[in-house]
Amino acid sequence: MNQIVFSVPGTPVAKGRAKSKSRIANIDGQQRVVTRHYTPEKTERYENLVRMAATQAMAGRQPFDGPIEMIVAIYLPIPQSWSNKKQEKARAGLVAATKKPDCSNVIKALEDGMNGVVYTDDSRITDGTQKKRYSLSPRVDVIVRMLDLEVA
Repeated sequence: MNQIVFSVPGTPVAKGRAKSKSRIANIDGQQRVVTRHYTPEKTERYENLVRMAATQAMAGRQPFDGPIEMIVAIYLPIPQSWSNKKQEKARAGLVAATKKPDCSNVIKALEDGMNGVVYTDDSRITDGTQKKRYSLSPRVDVIVRMLDLEVA
């Protein structure tokens, strides 16, 4: 089978910008500034959740190594502060989910979490679609399939 389908439960998390921390260190008798770059903890936890869901969906199969299509449906929680009428409209799909997180940043967290598990590298993703909606059940649904295309 050249396709997997899985869900990442919970509120979707956007890929956070890399953080940096600098300190002065004594290296070979000289003081130098050493900078360490790291992924924010919230992003790292979400990418690990994606990796776990993807690993379970792959069920021991090797990562895909050809062209990939990725279809993503992002479901955000409905704000409790909204009126009952607006919440009902959101449940019916009649309210656009134009608030953060951005689709592209959630997708980047998904891509990084699936790297080496679902595909050998996220550069293999050549096609894709996305949507972002509100739901009573916040999550991200993912479909990844191999495409029958020649590799250059």
